[in-house]
Amino acid sequence: MKNDKKKLLFLTGTRADFGKIKSLISIADGSSNFEVHVFVTGMHLQKEYGYTLIEIERCNFKNVHTFENHTHETTMDLTLAKTIEGLSAYCKKAQPDLILVHGDRVETLAGAIVGSLNNILVAHIEGGELSGTVDELIRHSVSKLSHIHFVSNEEAAKRLVQMGEMETSIFTIGSPDIDIMFSDDLPNLATVKKYYEIDFQYFAIVLFHPVTTEANEMNHYAENFVAALQNDTHNYVVIYPNNDLGSQFIIDEYLKLKDNKRFRIFPSLRFEYFLTLLKNAQFILGNSSAGIREAPYYGIPIINIGSRQQNRAVNADIVNVDYTKESILNALKNIDSHKIQRIDSTFGDGNSTQLFANAIENKDIWEINHQKQFRDSI
Repeated sequence: MKNDKKKLLFLTGTRADFGKIKSLISIADGSSNFEVHVFVTGMHLQKEYGYTLIEIERCNFKNVHTFENHTHETTMDLTLAKTIEGLSAYCKKAQPDLILVHGDRVETLAGAIVGSLNNILVAHIEGGELSGTVDELIRHSVSKLSHIHFVSNEEAAKRLVQMGEMETSIFTIGSPDIDIMFSDDLPNLATVKKYYEIDFQYFAIVLFHPVTTEANEMNHYAENFVAALQNDTHNYVVIYPNNDLGSQFIIDEYLKLKDNKRFRIFPSLRFEYFLTLLKNAQFILGNSSAGIREAPYYGIPIINIGSRQQNRAVNADIVNVDYTKESILNALKNIDSHKIQRIDSTFGDGNSTQLFANAIENKDIWEINHQKQFRDSI
């Protein structure tokens, strides 16, 4: 690698993607070979979702830039357009050598578009996965706009090869959140309960997101969901949904739970604190990828509602239900006797951060052609 520092620009738009890339930002920021910039947008800057910029500021990264991409219309196409405009302007100033994006959010797509159309290398973290709904379309589009791929497992790598990506551009590093999940640095449960004033001895976690392709039904889905929670007897730690179209229906329904002592409701939780709660929960209920990806590795029962995670790789005995109140209640009545075995990770060995560092410190990765090539299957 040349003596001059390479400029890396990490883009984050949600609490979820930041939790997954935080360790990657940290290890790059601590290297003398890189100048790291963090472009913060999306949910991080919305007070109704916890203003999670605070969590990023706590990390003391050297170069953090904020940009509000939220529009009153909240449609994904307008958010995409606004993010592209803001990120493009910042890239002209910062002149990064590499833009790093994660997952399948609209901000992720904006990062890939800005990079690929401005002759900047783009690295996609956790591409090649199946996630269902419009998210999957975004994820695969980002992969095709990206030059470098940091994938979570060999199955994801194979899918990228199917999509014509060069094998030399694919690095299987595992999922960075696995590193954090089994870290000795997670806070203990007593610390988390004190911090968030949670006094339940036993509790479950609720994470219910809107499904953009079913936006017209979300009001009805949210009503059924909250009605089922009200008719149940468990204690719940409830976390706000992401800010996709339809989220306000869910948040409005949660107001019905505000004065119920069985519920503690939060716009957001610190990622490490969330993992400690998940690790100690009776079960997780909703349609979050946390129920498909993280919960099985802690041996936590999962009630998955609806279609949002229908194509996700499933590694546990998950209870799948539809959006009706009756279906959800029936699952809740039986969940305490539903036992699952904790499974071994298929998303890495807890060393994703180091594998990532090894890749970007290798001069070969910087020789990858900005002009993408399509690899025909043989």
